[in-house]
Amino acid sequence: MRDGLVVVDKPAGFTSHDVVAKLRKTYAQRRVGHAGTLDPDATGVLLVGLGRATRLLRYLSETGKAYRGRVVFGIATTTLDAAGEILDQRPMPLTRDEVERALPRFIGDIEQLPPMVSAVKIGGRRLHELARAGQEVERVLRPARVDRFEIEAFAPGPYPEATVVVECGSGTYIRTLAADLGTALGGCAHLGELRRLRVGSFTLDESRPLVDIEAAPDDAVLSLTTAMRDLERVDVDAEQERAITHGVAFACGALAVQGPGPYAVVGADGALLAVYEASGAALKPAVVVAAGA
Repeated sequence: MRDGLVVVDKPAGFTSHDVVAKLRKTYAQRRVGHAGTLDPDATGVLLVGLGRATRLLRYLSETGKAYRGRVVFGIATTTLDAAGEILDQRPMPLTRDEVERALPRFIGDIEQLPPMVSAVKIGGRRLHELARAGQEVERVLRPARVDRFEIEAFAPGPYPEATVVVECGSGTYIRTLAADLGTALGGCAHLGELRRLRVGSFTLDESRPLVDIEAAPDDAVLSLTTAMRDLERVDVDAEQERAITHGVAFACGALAVQGPGPYAVVGADGALLAVYEASGAALKPAVVVAAGA
């Protein structure tokens, strides 16, 4: 069984689960999972964990992300993106300056209403499951964080289109951002297309199309240590490594760290042993992936 991270350039038309299913076949193993769902029509960076890396995926899901999207003004859809049916259509001959003046209100800590096609659970069922059954339920606003929201290109007209770049925290809905922007400008809008550029420090430059991964599976696997490269790293000696293998907790001072973590704990050979998090004055193992643990 392979253990590691695969950075996939997800194609359009594939769900994130489709990618996982394909890589299960490619690597001939069941223990495969993904961090941070991408919508079927969206493309770009999807992080997929193999083997023991599946236990680390939450640390990847919680990192910041970057997207390039195309916002179409004047047309609202049932799904807030191009896959849905048209709900409303009315010309919005906006200028680029008008759109840019509206962007700052969406930067910082904001609140969003999860779209009905999202994976949020209400009453034990995911919203997209309810949506497929033709049901719409009441939802509550959820906090989100947007650090950058800028126009990269603009096409004027009765239904203008803005290519935008968004840098945001985990759990931010770009389709909701597009629709809310249209509302703020006195009309409506939907997300015409979306490409994820980055998850944490993993960018499109490191991603591989599925066809390339299938052609050379081993070449696409990054180590567990690399998978956790965005965490603060702590290197330990052989004695500490033996203790970590058995899930021993440490005083924070013993590993010379400050703050809550999480920390990627690495052995003398450079292999990831565990992820530790602070609890009071102690560092405790959150996930132990050392061989033999």
